[in-house]
Amino acid sequence: MTLGSDSMTDNRQTSSLRLGVAGLGLAGAFMIRAARIHPRFSLVAGMDPQESPRRAFADAFQAPAYESYEQFCRDENVEAIYIASPHRFHARQTIEALEHGKHVLVEKPLGLTVADCDAVIAASKKTGYKVIVGHSHAFDPNVRAMRKVIESGDLGRPIMILSFNYTDYLYRPHAEDEFKSGSGGGIVFNQVTHQIEVARLLAGAPISSVRSRVNAFDATRPIEGSCMAFVEFENGVTATLVYSGYDFFDSDEFHHWITEGGTGKEARHGAMRQAFKNRNSEAESHRDLAFGGRDLPTEQPYLPHFGVSLVTCERGDLRLSPNGLTVYGIDGRKDIDVARGEGRPGQGDALDMLWQAVRQDAPSFYDAAWGRATVEALVALEMSSRETREVFLSELRPPATKSAAFAATLRP
Repeated sequence: MTLGSDSMTDNRQTSSLRLGVAGLGLAGAFMIRAARIHPRFSLVAGMDPQESPRRAFADAFQAPAYESYEQFCRDENVEAIYIASPHRFHARQTIEALEHGKHVLVEKPLGLTVADCDAVIAASKKTGYKVIVGHSHAFDPNVRAMRKVIESGDLGRPIMILSFNYTDYLYRPHAEDEFKSGSGGGIVFNQVTHQIEVARLLAGAPISSVRSRVNAFDATRPIEGSCMAFVEFENGVTATLVYSGYDFFDSDEFHHWITEGGTGKEARHGAMRQAFKNRNSEAESHRDLAFGGRDLPTEQPYLPHFGVSLVTCERGDLRLSPNGLTVYGIDGRKDIDVARGEGRPGQGDALDMLWQAVRQDAPSFYDAAWGRATVEALVALEMSSRETREVFLSELRPPATKSAAFAATLRP
């Protein structure tokens, strides 16, 4: 009996994880692309309210694709669920999945309010099932390698972080609800989330305050499209986060014309704006981005990145490079290559962490508490812009949570 039990345990700790995907839009399509080549995952079910991506998923994987989220959660073959639904559903669907006995990898943000996140944390504790929040660019192997260099102390303590990204985000096809107030649309919950999470990881401490200005200045895209934020951390590190999605300048010009996902690109300033003007139907264009609507690039010659990330330490600077990191220290410049891991860099790293949490019961750094702290920062950022003042995150925290939930040691 003992031998048999050990064998079953060994099989469980090495077997692939049976994954279901809820939300077969663009984010779902990216994660499906990563999961289908990951050696530790098998895609066994899908869910989406739209018929076309459901049919494409069922045909591609010979697996059920559900219209109903409740029926999807009841599928006993699904061990873990990746949630890529619209933001307003993230918290509720995560809780429902946990209550049906599923582990969860949920796209950022975990919720739209801190209360949403608290409810997820409570559900995870009650059920005992795991929650990983991501993908964000804080999962990228080169970003995590940058954190390890900082943590080593070779360059002294970190002083300041600069993150800026200029993209065509606002003129890409979007679902209609992404331009409705309170839906989590616009750049803050969609894009600045990446910058907040990267800065939190690199700073190595909780955020203490935020001062920001968020702008919307194109009536044809009536949602926030630019942001400038000054963020202070409890260890004295400061960060400046700048984002613009108005498709004028493209900051990939400063990253060797490599896309966010790690593929080469041509300089095409304003091309997405022009395509937006010529677009017949927002709904049709958005549908084309769902799973099965187009072929995603399969090659990834470079590591992913999110604009430009630059860290200043006491004895040198760090920035991301196409294949890893560049260190500018007292002895000059040094390039460091970073290993890619088993799956696609970025999304594959998020899948790695889900597998380790479920199969090896490994503690997860990017858990629901991590997701809560990110949402807290985003809420503070929007509040700061709205009220034109510095917002201290202690204003948003009940006294009982001020230390324990926000001061975890960073060991991603």
